[in-house]
Amino acid sequence: MAQILDQHGNPIQREVLSEPQTARIGWVTREFAEHPSRGLTPQKLHHILEEAEQGQLAAQADLFADMEEKDAHIFAEMSKRKRAILTLDWRIAPPRNASAAEKKQAEQLQEWLTDLPDWDDVLLDCLDGIGHGFSALEIAWQRLGSDWLPQSLTQRPQRWFQTLPHDGNALRLRDGSVEGAEPWTFGWVIHKHKAKSGYLTRAGLHRVLAWPYLFKNYSVRDLAEFLEIYGLPLRVGKYPAGATNQEKATLLRAVAEIGHNAAGIIPDGMLIEFQNAAQGSEEPFEAMIGWCERSQSKAILGGTLTSQADGKSSTNALGNVHNEVRHDLLVSDARQLAGTLTRDLLYPLVTLNFGQVDPRRRPRLVFDTREPEDLKLYAEALPELVGLGLKVPVKWVREKLAIPEAQADDEVLVAPRPEMDLAERIKDSHAMPPELRPVTKQAQKPTEALPAEPQPKAKEEPKTALAALTREYRAVLVNGDGQVVTPAQHAIDEAEDDPPLALDEAMRKLLQPAIDAFRAGESPDAAADALLAAWPHLDASNLTELLARALFVADVWGRINGNA
Repeated sequence: MAQILDQHGNPIQREVLSEPQTARIGWVTREFAEHPSRGLTPQKLHHILEEAEQGQLAAQADLFADMEEKDAHIFAEMSKRKRAILTLDWRIAPPRNASAAEKKQAEQLQEWLTDLPDWDDVLLDCLDGIGHGFSALEIAWQRLGSDWLPQSLTQRPQRWFQTLPHDGNALRLRDGSVEGAEPWTFGWVIHKHKAKSGYLTRAGLHRVLAWPYLFKNYSVRDLAEFLEIYGLPLRVGKYPAGATNQEKATLLRAVAEIGHNAAGIIPDGMLIEFQNAAQGSEEPFEAMIGWCERSQSKAILGGTLTSQADGKSSTNALGNVHNEVRHDLLVSDARQLAGTLTRDLLYPLVTLNFGQVDPRRRPRLVFDTREPEDLKLYAEALPELVGLGLKVPVKWVREKLAIPEAQADDEVLVAPRPEMDLAERIKDSHAMPPELRPVTKQAQKPTEALPAEPQPKAKEEPKTALAALTREYRAVLVNGDGQVVTPAQHAIDEAEDDPPLALDEAMRKLLQPAIDAFRAGESPDAAADALLAAWPHLDASNLTELLARALFVADVWGRINGNA
């Protein structure tokens, strides 16, 4: 294998393709978290944060893990922010002015990442860096045929890392040495997330959340103690002079237990008096807890109205504003994550499988963070603006509405237009709204469609327009299977020549029994009875067909010439 260089021009470690780097520092993997949140005080918290600034990240990493595990509010808000990325579409984009080979590489990378197991877990693990300041996933490579592909990407605890004392951005693995071991290139996906500016040791969002977490813990503990004694009477034990220490201890135990057990015993000569029940309110504790949680929501999501109800100030408008802030954070998170995966995952995949490439020409991972605009608003405004002469780029419209450009083999929607040939409109009737779909005609012997004649101009006489449209309609009638058929010729010819006369003839044949009764001198009731008696044997198909054609032709003519 030829010498492989990283994006900085340095040769990679050959061992990275055969074993993980952490296999050489196994003692770190056998360490257990120390859970510094137990008995946390302001002094202890200050010491942990200060120690992390000097490069020792283990205690800070353990504290941050405890915060998400013990505080349900922090966990819920962080989960919202991290999992929002999973809802975004993504693609592998080739470089600008890409060659055919570069486009093919991007397509291959798209396929590999789509088939990568647990891809969503990879994104979620990387975004753990929002709270900690960084997240490290170790890559285990495998050879499948002639391709080098990741077998797994495993997140490693942040406590396994440290930074150089003189450089808070230089991340190192703890291997027992003073400065630690530098992570192997092509062996790690290290996502350094800047929730705020500063060195890596101070860039984590959890450093902002640590103080509200501490104050909330105090308030929760005090509230629990208050609820334990709230409503219970104050109990005072009295012992006689000369009582021994053992007798005093017995009285104290009885005083303590009688509040919960409602029973107890005391030595003879001693007394327990019950004073007023404990007074107070839980409101001060809940107010402090609420302040801490609102502060956490602001730090994580940029607002509070998308997190919890606030009966005093919540409105739909304010909620929408806060949701826009959340979208800004989503865009920022997506761009930072895309840059990391492009550098630490896509570049190794391209180099190992396609040979050395210029880092400036590598494919990029792109998340689609666009919010589609109001389609109805643009559909109404754009035609008017274009009609006024405004030149609107199609590319801009596609970006605003998040509508991708159709490829050559894509099936596209078709909207009915007056200038479309009538035959095409009927053949494509699935794309028309129900009220515009033509009446279908069943036929025994389908025939080829006759060529459609040009549609009449807007200012032709109605009779001429009806005749022309009727001929077009005759040419493109379709049956239930979508096949073009030709209807009964004589009925169409009658409709072409004089539609009123054709209707009159059809009605005369239908009403012939009643007409004959009137001519014979019968009464109107007798004529109606004759018509009813003959009705089951009458053929109304010609009249039904003619009326359907006439209504359809009139409707089409009206739609075309309605604005003439």
